[in-house]
Amino acid sequence: MRVGIGYDVHKLVENRKLILGGIEIEYSKGLLGHSDADVLIHAIIDSILGAAGLGDIGKLFPDNDDKYKGISSLKLLSEVNTIIKNKGYRIGNIDSTIIAQKPKLSPYIEDIKKSLCTVLDIDLENINVKATTEEGLGFTGSGEGISSQSICLLV
Repeated sequence: MRVGIGYDVHKLVENRKLILGGIEIEYSKGLLGHSDADVLIHAIIDSILGAAGLGDIGKLFPDNDDKYKGISSLKLLSEVNTIIKNKGYRIGNIDSTIIAQKPKLSPYIEDIKKSLCTVLDIDLENINVKATTEEGLGFTGSGEGISSQSICLLV
């Protein structure tokens, strides 16, 4: 068994879609990034790669490589899943948290979990996604950005 943690943060900006866990979230702003800037999936990828001892998302999918510009993070997650399976690992479970003052994410959590489970080929009981605010504190509390944390157990 191996455990890894992941963290990611992206700035909220106008004229971008807000994508979390592969699901488009209805909101007036989206996350700025080279790919679709899916902060949740990026944290999950880092936790998986960390558990496998394979570096981080920037090493595997550099943000100066045009082939990843605008790419769906679900595709990146699928590629990471293939890599760890080829190394003889499978996901035991993932626990993750999205930190955002707005929008309210609870209506989207089950769809996010289903999206992730489909790509990772794991049961719903093996993934947990939570959302919280920072009660107006810090850059997430002021609405400047969204962050996410994840922990993954590989078996």
